[in-house]
Amino acid sequence: MALPSIALPGQLLGATDKYLPGPGTHIHEQQIYASIAGPVISSPSPRPSQPPSSSTTPSKSKLVPLLSISRPTSTTDPGILGTGSGGGGNILPEVDAIVLARITRLGPRFATCEILVINDTVCREAFQGQIRREDIRATEKDKIKMEESFRVGDLVRGVVISLGDSGNYYVATERNELGVVMARSDEGRLMYPVSWKEFRDPVTGKGEPRKAAKPF
Repeated sequence: MALPSIALPGQLLGATDKYLPGPGTHIHEQQIYASIAGPVISSPSPRPSQPPSSSTTPSKSKLVPLLSISRPTSTTDPGILGTGSGGGGNILPEVDAIVLARITRLGPRFATCEILVINDTVCREAFQGQIRREDIRATEKDKIKMEESFRVGDLVRGVVISLGDSGNYYVATERNELGVVMARSDEGRLMYPVSWKEFRDPVTGKGEPRKAAKPF
């Protein structure tokens, strides 16, 4: 499993037998997860990882990389943007920008979300957005149900389509590659997509409806 360049809260980073948890991460069931949004940093471990055998000598100790998550600290951080020309963590959502957002509330006609990443830039502060029912998918819009498209806590890839009232950004997931990219089951486990409209729990096999993003 390759390390992601940018992680979102709750995203799986790797196993504890391959990495050590650092700042911005936590361990759950021998797996390391991101606790905050930000760039993933792999650095030399401050201590070696010893195999269980008592005959192992220090010369055979394995140095395990330390994983940590860093938030952008300046508006010209070239490590986030890939260039040193302006913007940085204070970049604002613009029309046609691809964003990653976390669903915070569901209503009968729209879902409220927090925009965490704009294109490849992690936001220093979350922006509030809304996904209206008619902007969830391109077909059969009259049959769309909010609770069958998103759940609170889902991470969604979308595109900004306009600036709404009171500073809310309108986000759409109509395209095939847009929609839920990370979801947890009712039991709290990370699920995987099995179709454009369903995620499945890897342990129980139970399916839950979502508007799933098509993998790249």
